Amino acid sequence: MVNGLVGSADDWKFAAEQFVRRMPEKVIVHRSQCNSATQTFDGVDLMGERLANEVLSVVEQRRGVKKISFVAHSLGGLVARYAVGRLYEPNNRNKPSSGKSRDDLEGFIAGLEAMNFITFASPHLGSSGNKQLPFLCGLPFLERRASETAHLLVGRTGKHLFLTDNDDGRRPLLLRMVDDCDDIKFRSALRTFKRRVAYANANFDHMVGWRTSSIRRQHELPKHRLLVRDEKYPHIVHVDKGVTNNDEAEARSDLYDPEEEMIRGLTQVPWERVDVSFQKSSQRLVAHNTIQVKSYWLNSDGEDVINHMMDNFLV
Repeated sequence: MVNGLVGSADDWKFAAEQFVRRMPEKVIVHRSQCNSATQTFDGVDLMGERLANEVLSVVEQRRGVKKISFVAHSLGGLVARYAVGRLYEPNNRNKPSSGKSRDDLEGFIAGLEAMNFITFASPHLGSSGNKQLPFLCGLPFLERRASETAHLLVGRTGKHLFLTDNDDGRRPLLLRMVDDCDDIKFRSALRTFKRRVAYANANFDHMVGWRTSSIRRQHELPKHRLLVRDEKYPHIVHVDKGVTNNDEAEARSDLYDPEEEMIRGLTQVPWERVDVSFQKSSQRLVAHNTIQVKSYWLNSDGEDVINHMMDNFLV
C-alpha cells in the first residue's frame, strides 16, 4: 500500500486493518514506509526507485509469497507505476513452473504473479490540464502560475506532475511512463496484472481532477448516473469494467495533446474505472482523503469504497 504527497504509512491504516480482518489467511499487508513527508518532493522516479527497493526487501523476507498487488493513493499511484516498471521481469518461459498457469503469464513483478494494481484519486495524466487541480477553479491564470511555481513548493515532484521536467533533454517523465522505454518497461509491467483499477472522485476532490484520476476525457463523465445509489456501496456511482474505446483515440490522433497521448498510452491495457461521489456526504469537502479513509474520524464515509475494493480483490 502506497501513500501520496506529504503522506505516510499511517494513511492506509484503516484499509490495511480491514484487509487483515477479512483475509487473515490470504494476504500479507505491507504499508510502504520509504516515501513520507518531504521525501515525496524528490520526484516520481526517485520515489519509485525507493519503492522498488522496498518491495524487493519485503519479498526477500517473505519467501513464501507467490503473488503481489499494489494499492496506492494520489501521487502514490504514479510512484507505484514507476516501481512496477522497475520490478518487471518478462516471462522467458524457462522459469521453473509452480503451476500450469505460471508459464502462461506475460511477466512477473519482483518475481511474483501480479494480481491487482489499484489506485485511488491518482493524477495519472498529471496536474497540468484544465481543472486537473480543481482548487484553482479552472482559472487559466492560476493554472499557469501553478505550473510555473509548483517546483518551488514540491520540488522535482512538481515538475513531473506539470510535465515541465526535461532531464538530460528527455521528454517529461509522465509521457515516458505510458509506454515501454529501453530501460524500463512501464506498459508491459502494467499488463502483467490481472486487474488494473482506477477509483476516481467524480466531484468535490479539490486536489486531483476526475479526468486525470480516471484516465478518461471530460465528456466521458457519466453525469446522468451520478445519482445512482447502491445500498451496499452508497458512494459508488458508476463502474466501468474496462472496455476501451480506441476509435476516438484514432480519430483524434492527428491533434497532438500530451493528455490525449497519455490516455491513449495508458489505455493500451484495459482499466476498470470506479467513479465515487460524496455529494451527499458531510465529508465531501475532503473527498480526496475520504476516498481512502485516511483518518477514520474525519473520512469514515469512504468505508464503503474500501469495502468495494476488497469485495472485488483477486487473491
